[in-house]
Amino acid sequence: MSAQTPQTTRRLAAPDIMKRKGGEPIVCLTAYDAPTAALLDDHCDLLLVGDSVGMVVHGMPNTVGVTLDMMILHGQAVMRGSKRAMVVVDMPFGSYEGGKEIAYENCARVMKETGAQAIKLESGPTVPETIAYLVQRGIPVMGHVGLRPQAVLTEGAFKAKGRTDDERLRVIAEAEATADAGAFAVVIEGTAEGVAREITEVIDKPTIGIGASAACDGQILVTPDMLGLFDWTPKFVRRYADLRGEIDRAVASYAEDVRARRFPAEVETYFSKKHVTP
Repeated sequence: MSAQTPQTTRRLAAPDIMKRKGGEPIVCLTAYDAPTAALLDDHCDLLLVGDSVGMVVHGMPNTVGVTLDMMILHGQAVMRGSKRAMVVVDMPFGSYEGGKEIAYENCARVMKETGAQAIKLESGPTVPETIAYLVQRGIPVMGHVGLRPQAVLTEGAFKAKGRTDDERLRVIAEAEATADAGAFAVVIEGTAEGVAREITEVIDKPTIGIGASAACDGQILVTPDMLGLFDWTPKFVRRYADLRGEIDRAVASYAEDVRARRFPAEVETYFSKKHVTP
């Protein structure tokens, strides 16, 4: 007789997210470490291990330098810290553009080594074919259209999309191709409201907006941005806290206490055990 498997909390998966199309908005945030993932888990439907980790954690100027090993390391940490939310790992620049077979090998490695429920690809013109190839082989894929951070070197800067007729048609076509290829959801980043609304209306998969208006089926933000860890944030970010100020005040108080020898105090100090005479 086999041993009983302990009951665990069931994680949300791609079918759960797809069912939310047109329903209750999907709550998403980025996560890069176990403690943060544990704090976000009760409130979020989906945690994205974004390649934004390169900029907000490792201090890189953009996401191009992020490696597959970095994404796997952070994906493992987020999986350890969370229990309920679906975890999606970004595939970094250069890990999926070299052909369907290479993309599958790298995506399968991420899925195996992290235990995540899906991966995300930035959906350029050649990517839908890769998405279809991956989905047919059992890998759930989230797409990403509009402003694509991995294309920053060809774009020259991070610029909002969909503000001209040509851009509108291109972004909508990429979103439709991404959904038709089998992506279970599509992130729309930095895109004009009308375009995001049109995409949300015409595709049958949930859209997750980041700088793409409230017209989307869900929203995602980079967690350190919305928590106020940086002195500058993009236009589309609402700061829900000022952790930068709180951390600065806390560290200043600590430094002052150390210099004044107020820390550590007696309550924070270990002493030798007293010997009792018989």
